[in-house]
Amino acid sequence: MAEQIPTVEMDKIVSLARRRGFIYPGSEIYGGISGCWDYGPLGVELKRNIRQAWWQSMVRERDDIVGIETSILMHPQVWVTSGHIERMVDPLVECKNCHLRYKADDLQGNRCPSCGGEFTEARMFNVMFKTFIGPVEDSASVVYLRPETAQGMFVNFDNIVQSTRKKLPFGIAQQGKSFRNEITTGNFIFRSREFEQMEMEFFVKPGTDEQWFEHWVQERFNWFVKLGIKREHLGLNEHSKEKLAHYAKRCIDITYLFPHGWAELEGIANRTDFDLKQHSQGSGKTLDYYDDETKEHYTPYVIEPAVGVDRSLLAFMCDAYEEEPDKEETRVVLHFHPALAPIKAAILPLSKKENLSVFAKDVYKDLRPHLAVQYDDTQSIGRRYRRQDEVGTPFCVTVDFQSLEDKRVTIRERDTMNQIRVPVAELRRTLTAKLEGEDILVLPPGGEVWKIERGDKKQ
Repeated sequence: MAEQIPTVEMDKIVSLARRRGFIYPGSEIYGGISGCWDYGPLGVELKRNIRQAWWQSMVRERDDIVGIETSILMHPQVWVTSGHIERMVDPLVECKNCHLRYKADDLQGNRCPSCGGEFTEARMFNVMFKTFIGPVEDSASVVYLRPETAQGMFVNFDNIVQSTRKKLPFGIAQQGKSFRNEITTGNFIFRSREFEQMEMEFFVKPGTDEQWFEHWVQERFNWFVKLGIKREHLGLNEHSKEKLAHYAKRCIDITYLFPHGWAELEGIANRTDFDLKQHSQGSGKTLDYYDDETKEHYTPYVIEPAVGVDRSLLAFMCDAYEEEPDKEETRVVLHFHPALAPIKAAILPLSKKENLSVFAKDVYKDLRPHLAVQYDDTQSIGRRYRRQDEVGTPFCVTVDFQSLEDKRVTIRERDTMNQIRVPVAELRRTLTAKLEGEDILVLPPGGEVWKIERGDKKQ
């Protein structure tokens, strides 16, 4: 992989995220809590859009994948059987002087980066959060907050086969919260203690697993490119045999050039038949598959693409961020793909005068049931354009005094800053078509037909 310099500094992303209501520090008025973040009005919309784009690609557009939503709390034996109790550990060291603790694998030297003190010997620390079910806090009531969503799909394998009658190959997809008591967090939302995952377990016949593994690596790589991530900012990193997880035959990470350098964005693993066999043995419930064609029973192999919503959001924000010279100032733009943009269009009346405001609010009310739109009438029109650029709004709709006479408004595009004037009656159809990247026809006052293609006007 060629050495590259990140295109944006993390401080700029953190500042914009907080200023514009994407992400706030968790419990900030009490001094915050390490590794926990709150998502603001634009952040929840962006997260929702990322989840929806993943669900659309992985479930809605396919016949061979179904969705599920499993409990965060699971029987504690699940984590014994899966190997998490024994193996989900990190080496922990503590500074003898300031008593700060670090994950040993993250340290560059043998001295505390905070005070320069010496470290204790490393000891292993399980990163799963432990809690209790019921009023008595004893060993019999111990449960864990799940560190991944995958196990909920494995233990429901037989339920899905029986209720859906799916034939191999097929997948089970899930989105949901996971929790890991990370020793060290950092790089904004890249590594946190509470996060959201999007995982899919794709069950295949043994012997076809390598073919499906390569398929899903390519599918998932292309998903990020389709949603606007620059191809040169993505990479593939295959784990060496020494670094493979205990359940994996192969694992390839899709990496991204974050502000702190190249790091994992999504992992695709060939988990073999490890999980189903383990849970069959641990539960006493046979989790195999009967193949109608070959008339044989066997345990499927599993290909798992697993990605974090929060980490994806950070990558999409970083890749969309751009600073452009604009007269004496700098124009900050988030070039979000329209499918991800928290606000699809902003309605901007040129003036607060009552007759214009009433007309503009009617335009806004007509669009609101169909698109994520925002009404903004504060400050100058130029400042409002810049404000919408900074949060990634693809289109601004300006309502001026001429609009009262000709019942037309001006659509201004974020990326090109081109403007077209369209009838209010055609506004929703026009915006919808442009958000979907379609060519559209607009009838100007003269009556002739103009073809508008991504903002370029052609007669």
